[in-house]
Amino acid sequence: MDILTVKNVSKIYGVGENQVKALDDVSFSVKKGEFVAIIGPSGSGKSTLLHILGGVDRPTEGEVTINNSSIYQLNETKLAIFRRRQVGLIYQFYNLLPILNVVENITLPLSLDNAKIDSLKLESLLQTLGLENRQLNLPNQLSGGQQQRVSIGRALINQPAIVLADEPTGNLDSHNSKEILDLLKISNEKYKQTLIMITHDPEIALKADRIITIEDGKITKDEVLRQ
Repeated sequence: MDILTVKNVSKIYGVGENQVKALDDVSFSVKKGEFVAIIGPSGSGKSTLLHILGGVDRPTEGEVTINNSSIYQLNETKLAIFRRRQVGLIYQFYNLLPILNVVENITLPLSLDNAKIDSLKLESLLQTLGLENRQLNLPNQLSGGQQQRVSIGRALINQPAIVLADEPTGNLDSHNSKEILDLLKISNEKYKQTLIMITHDPEIALKADRIITIEDGKITKDEVLRQ
């Protein structure tokens, strides 16, 4: 079953002679539970694509469907709610709120929805992330790798339709990078979480089940590594 469908998506910035086509008629689909890496050089359009998949930036043309909802047919209020509930985002620089502790940062999407926190699910997630002894720590009391673990927890807490990871190891050393990639793999396998990761590193991309290569705003290769 396809959980994500991208159909004829283009994104143009600027007008007239200053026009830049960041994405050019991009189409692909992702099945539920797939781990997909999107790779390409700087300026290839991969980050623009991620923002469009996440409901952050509207395409100039085309359609994005997540969990049977055509997201850009939603108004801004409904799109914001959909994004909070159905899309988990993991950034390179963590984007944690400095005044919130580990548990508060992880459960922030639930708090914004006034939703009940499942304590057993939270406890299991904290253990998976290796943060069970850091629950009350603020971000500035954590290492970079620990902060990225919190970011992953925040992305997973709602069990969203898709998780989007934007260069999730780009700010980490090799040891922490391996741990974060292993955690993402665990979330994909243990929670059957659909995961789409942007990276410029082909070696990191090899952790995924499938690699989509983008160059000059177009998909140039779509390769399945493992079923």
